[in-house]
Order: sequence, then C-alpha cells, then structure tokens
Amino acid sequence: MPHARLVIALMGPTASGKSNCALALARHLPIEIISVDSAQVYRGMDIGTAKPSPDEQRAVTHHLIDCVEPTEAYSAARFVLDADKAIDAICARGHVPVLAGGTMLYFKALREGLSSLPAADPAVRAELESEARHIGWPALHARLQSIDPTTAARLDPNDAQRIQRALEICLLSGEPMSQLIARTRPVAPRRDHWLQMALVPSDRAALHARIAARFDRMLAHGLVAELAALRERHVLNADLPAMRSVGYRQAWLHLEGAIDRAELRERGIHATRQLAKRQLTWLRSTTETTDFDCLSKTLEVQVVDKVLRHIDFVGSTG
Repeated sequence: MPHARLVIALMGPTASGKSNCALALARHLPIEIISVDSAQVYRGMDIGTAKPSPDEQRAVTHHLIDCVEPTEAYSAARFVLDADKAIDAICARGHVPVLAGGTMLYFKALREGLSSLPAADPAVRAELESEARHIGWPALHARLQSIDPTTAARLDPNDAQRIQRALEICLLSGEPMSQLIARTRPVAPRRDHWLQMALVPSDRAALHARIAARFDRMLAHGLVAELAALRERHVLNADLPAMRSVGYRQAWLHLEGAIDRAELRERGIHATRQLAKRQLTWLRSTTETTDFDCLSKTLEVQVVDKVLRHIDFVGSTG
C-alpha cells in the first residue's frame, strides 16, 4: 500500500449493489466500511434500510450504523465529524476506509465542506409543519419555487423534510438556500488518494425492477412489524427525520389505517424510484468518478480490478 492515505468511495442509487461491491473488496484488501446512509444511522431500523446483516457486520467492520435512536436527528455536519474520526482510526490501523452508500449530500459534505447555513429553529419548523397540515407540502413546494427555484427544481413536491429545511433557511437568513450553498468555501483536498466509483444503471427500467423486488423483500421480511415495534418502544411521530425515510413513511400511513397494504407497496416502490432518480441526478453532477454499469454481471470483479489497479499505479508513482 502507498504511504499516502487511500479512501475509496462507492456511490450509487438504491439497489445498485454498493454493499456487495464493498464486501467483494474485503476479500482482497484489509478494508473497513463506512456507511454513507442517512437512515442506517438509526437503531432498530434494519429491514427498511437494507442494513448489513449481523453476519456481514461480523465479517467486515462497519462504521456509522446504529448511531442514534429514531427519536433523534442526524445531520450532514455530524456525519462529517463521525466519518473523519472513522477514517483516521481505520487508516491508523493500516486498513483502507471504504465509504459506501447513497446519501449524496454526505459524500459532498465530506469532500467539499459545508456551507454556513443557519441552525434549525424549532419554532419556524413547527409553523411550517402546521401550515403543511392545512395546505399540503406541494403548496409549500410551490412557495419555495417562487423564492428559490434552483433548490425547488431538485426537490420532489412531497419531500417534506427538504422543503421544510429550504424554507426554514430562507426565513432565517433572508436568502435562498441555493445562494448560501454556492458561497461554500472550497476546502483543501482531504486525502492524497481519493478513489470515487459510481454504480449507475445502463437500463433505468431494469433498476426499477430491482427496486420493486427489493421493496417486496422488505415487506416479506417484516417492515411493517418492525415499525410497529419501534412505535411501541419510542415516542415517535410522522414528522421525525427517521420516520420520513422511504419505506417507513409509507408503512406509518399503513399502520395509521390511511392506506392498505397494496397501496403501501405501490407508494413505497414509487418513493424509492424517486429517491433513485435524485441520487442519479447528484451523481451526474459529481466529478472525478469512474462509472460502472450496476447491472453488469461482472460488476464486483470490475470494481475490485479497478481498485487493485489504482493501488498498483499509486504505489508505482508514489
């Protein structure tokens, strides 16, 4: 291994095979995996987040899984702090950190830094949530469109969490969120060797089929029962960030009697497809990545080969 630290990033939409590729790398290199997933940080949310199984976690050390209770919030800023600590510890052990996940904002924050956005204001959030109960999040999305069209263009009209945050920032700062983010100060390169790989589909319909099969497995393995158990253990509400996660949001409506199981499935698959669409949009704007077809039967072999060749190249030039 070269003396300079190597950090591997495996990025891609949901159901693209990131976890399997990371586990494949573990068969060839002394790696530890850092989850880049805004939902896997929550304890007890295992099925709906496709969290690595206990056997997989025993086989390879995983980080940033089961960090907080579902009653708590977890931010990009906290992720950067936690991921930096994990990277330092992994490298100190002589291992290679592999960042694997689909929360693109976390990847961006870790590499490029965070803009100076105002902290959350409970009073403003409560006001926005009250308004949303009366007129709906699509109406608030339309309001965001009028004051920050750049941010609104990348958000789904029903993405309550992000619409709320964007409007909150506008109200607290007096400026559109997109303008504040644009003023983010560049940071120095974080690592000498940062290898980014993006797993993208050559056929969007085939990815959609994978997403549907994945959601069906979650339902079969007890997603609804998992959420019901969480509601018994914790004082939860539908507006918590954890409960807004794809799958759990729809399962919550089902437990409340608002939708039947068939509609739960339909809405869950649709929401996951929309998530994948947003993830792919982020990936298209990400630079310095090597793309792989996530539908390829030899995907894991290709990823391993790329990493090993990269290490050989860096070693020969370093």
